Amino acid sequence: MADFGAAWLGWDVVQGRAAHQPGLPGLDDITMTPRKYGFHGTLKPPFRLADGYTAGDLQSAVAKLAESLTPARCDGLQLTSMGGFLALTPQGDTSGLQRVAGACVQALDAFRAPASEAETARRRQAGLSARQDALLQQWGYPYVMDAFRFHLTLSGRLDPDEITQWSDTVQDRLPELPAPFVIDQIALCGERSDGCFELTHRYTLTG
Repeated sequence: MADFGAAWLGWDVVQGRAAHQPGLPGLDDITMTPRKYGFHGTLKPPFRLADGYTAGDLQSAVAKLAESLTPARCDGLQLTSMGGFLALTPQGDTSGLQRVAGACVQALDAFRAPASEAETARRRQAGLSARQDALLQQWGYPYVMDAFRFHLTLSGRLDPDEITQWSDTVQDRLPELPAPFVIDQIALCGERSDGCFELTHRYTLTG
């Protein structure tokens, strides 16, 4: 599945290099926005490191967190349209995924530099609910904790008349999806000088 995701988006976050995309008209355009992040499921949204902390401090904290967490599982994955973009989303009970994501947000929050006023204002342009705005103020991002939805992004925002076409195209090319879908590792990724993200390290959940 990881190989499919890297090729589909055109960026291999594990290897830190471009991946050859299928020769599908329009694919480069619809994957332009998520490409720099690579194929991934966000547990804690990207953040700048707070003053007083080093990358080594963060890595040590993630390793300690992984030692305290047990793996999470759900029934499987399915292709979904979320707010106009395509993603793989979990099927069945997602409480384990919520648990792991919530722990990542909370346990690592001290390492997050506060969002700027401009960043906060940009987030609010999405028309947040009162709860989402409260999460934005507390955690720097509106779609965490009880507002979190785990997903593996496959496109940027599509026009309504494109969604069915690209859904069919993705469905025809998807490899066999894991069932159950298990998260037994978390990964720390960082943004490079060129704006693309690459893997720093994986940590196995051993709690």
